Amino acid sequence: MLQLAQGQEVDDAGERMTVQQLFVFAVLVATLAMFIWNRWRYDVVAATALLVVAIAGIVPPGEVFSGFGHPAVITVAAVLVLSRGLMNAGVVDMIARLLWRVGENPMAQVAALTGIVALLSAFMNNVGALALLMPVAITISRRRNNPQSMLLMPLAFGSLLGGMLTLIGTPPNIILAAYRAETGAEAFRMFDFLPVGGAVALAGVVFISLVGWRLVPRRTRAASAEDLFDISDYIAEVLIPADSRFANRSLQDLMSAVQEEAEVLVLGLFRGELRESMPPMFVTLRAGDILLVEVDSDGLRTLLDVADAELVDGGSGAKSRAQQDAQALDLREVIVTAESPLVRTTVVAHDMRRRFGVNIIAVARQGGQLREAIKDIRFEVGDILLVQGPLEAMSAACSELLCLPLADRDLRFGRPRKLLLTIGLFGGALALAAVGALPAAIALSAGAIAMILTGIISPAQAYNSLDLPVVVLLAAMIPVGEALESSGGAQLIADSLAAMAGATTVAGMLTVLMLGTMLLSNVVNNAAAAILVAPIAIDLSGTIGVSADPFLMSVAVGASAAFLTPIGHQSNTLVMTPGGYRFGDYWRLGLPVSIIVVLVAVPLIMRVWPPV
Repeated sequence: MLQLAQGQEVDDAGERMTVQQLFVFAVLVATLAMFIWNRWRYDVVAATALLVVAIAGIVPPGEVFSGFGHPAVITVAAVLVLSRGLMNAGVVDMIARLLWRVGENPMAQVAALTGIVALLSAFMNNVGALALLMPVAITISRRRNNPQSMLLMPLAFGSLLGGMLTLIGTPPNIILAAYRAETGAEAFRMFDFLPVGGAVALAGVVFISLVGWRLVPRRTRAASAEDLFDISDYIAEVLIPADSRFANRSLQDLMSAVQEEAEVLVLGLFRGELRESMPPMFVTLRAGDILLVEVDSDGLRTLLDVADAELVDGGSGAKSRAQQDAQALDLREVIVTAESPLVRTTVVAHDMRRRFGVNIIAVARQGGQLREAIKDIRFEVGDILLVQGPLEAMSAACSELLCLPLADRDLRFGRPRKLLLTIGLFGGALALAAVGALPAAIALSAGAIAMILTGIISPAQAYNSLDLPVVVLLAAMIPVGEALESSGGAQLIADSLAAMAGATTVAGMLTVLMLGTMLLSNVVNNAAAAILVAPIAIDLSGTIGVSADPFLMSVAVGASAAFLTPIGHQSNTLVMTPGGYRFGDYWRLGLPVSIIVVLVAVPLIMRVWPPV
């Protein structure tokens, strides 16, 4: 009787587990459907799914919000802060200028970005590689007036492909190396993944560069702060310092150096008491010369960087304080209102540096042309002023002068500061993560904190750089994915795949195993997918009496091929908002890339890692 009762308890437990599995499957299907429908924001949908499984008792109360402390979420947050630090230091602008030389051909742009990020991802965290080049892709898109979506999804996919190249390219490779050691064989070495991973990555990059980018939807992301105002070219004054490489060279030399990246019109040359309008191109620039230029904000940054030049405070003619301490001051655009006392007066009349501690360093006027020096411009209603100073001082100046601050466009000008320190901190954090000295989340967080402590990025900028919808999406979906595992649903899927594979050839088994891992990695974390499927791969190889190596390699490729959803990998998630993508956009490029991965990888695995 007792045995029967115990058996009944086992049966009831099994039945309850089946109910849990069905419930989790239903929640996941509904969540994916809501993502694709795109009626509600993806972070709201993810949070709702989390609450549903929590209320159902599938996720323990103490683990409901554990996703916010998950290493993947911390890694994404740290990467966003590091990316902002790299932008502050000018690293992104340097790489952008190098990639700018690929020209206006979209195919060449995609090929250059995708190829470089794949190479970088082989030796650093692929999210870190993406973080380094994502701002570059955005900058190129804006300057070429192309949608950001055209470059960002190929860039994210390139980072995933590059992770297949080496042991440290992606966490699943490290996990599978450990599983190989458990079989009694030597763990996979650094470049054991290269023969298969290299061919797959090359095929993927070539396809994306030639054909795939055309499949990406031309999405325009939601209007952001930097898109709210269409600002015409600024009038700014640029100082040629003694250490500029264009001192004692012609104006033509300078214009030739910047013309590929920016459109700059030189309106005047100030040299002591000399004021020359529209100076000839053959004039020789001297240290201390001030050029009056008409240029947009991106072009102004390029001019300052290429020429090693400095901005001039339009009110005093003195060197801008930003050149003395680029991190202590901020830049804001403000518009002159009809009630402002600035109307029909000049900047000199208000002595803004003495009164408020701010500088006016550029002026833009819609529908009109400005040809005089900034100190001589009489402001009109609607003029846009580029103001520099501490945030509190700018707020006080705007309040008294009745100027309306425009949306923050994250403008930065001047020569990069702390460039070597920034590169060192970023590279050091990646190196610590790559060699396993520290987990990626800790290493990258340490790098982010170090950038704050050294003044590369302010605490306010660090918090503003966090993309909260992305953070919430990841933090909510991680426990939901764990619910799939804890309920036995993931194991049920894996067992079904194993049963399907048992009735086919070794190549068929590898294909089914790879496809199954791909599907799991598009729903749960790719490391979790590798942990789940690796034991099945080893069991399969033991059942048919062949080496486990080809099966483990199939899992490695499949775990890195999360191309179908934005939640399959952090790289896909990071580009979702800036690319303006919807949940259902990823499969358009992801599906053909996944097919190419399988077609290339399976025959190569059979050849490089024969099942003997």
